[in-house]
Amino acid sequence: MADIAEMLDELQHKTAHNPEWKARFLASREEADPISAFCRICREFGYEIYEMDLICAGENFYASMRRSTNGGGENSPKLLGEDDFYELFFAGLENDK
Repeated sequence: MADIAEMLDELQHKTAHNPEWKARFLASREEADPISAFCRICREFGYEIYEMDLICAGENFYASMRRSTNGGGENSPKLLGEDDFYELFFAGLENDK
């Protein structure tokens, strides 16, 4: 099974070429719980992505990056936004106009 980053990358690529999918994902941001709506749509399209998996994947990715820079100590640079796969997904969609 693919990891969350791979699934989101594949889903983002497919969504960029499918106006109906893109509209659904963009509309999900207006829901009362946008992350849950996003994950529900992912599952409808065959990608088993759940809220905690999405959050943990971003945090784990960020922690790995941080450990790899300058030994991962307190002096490691702050990497803004690198842990938010949800926002990165939408940034990619919005840049693909």
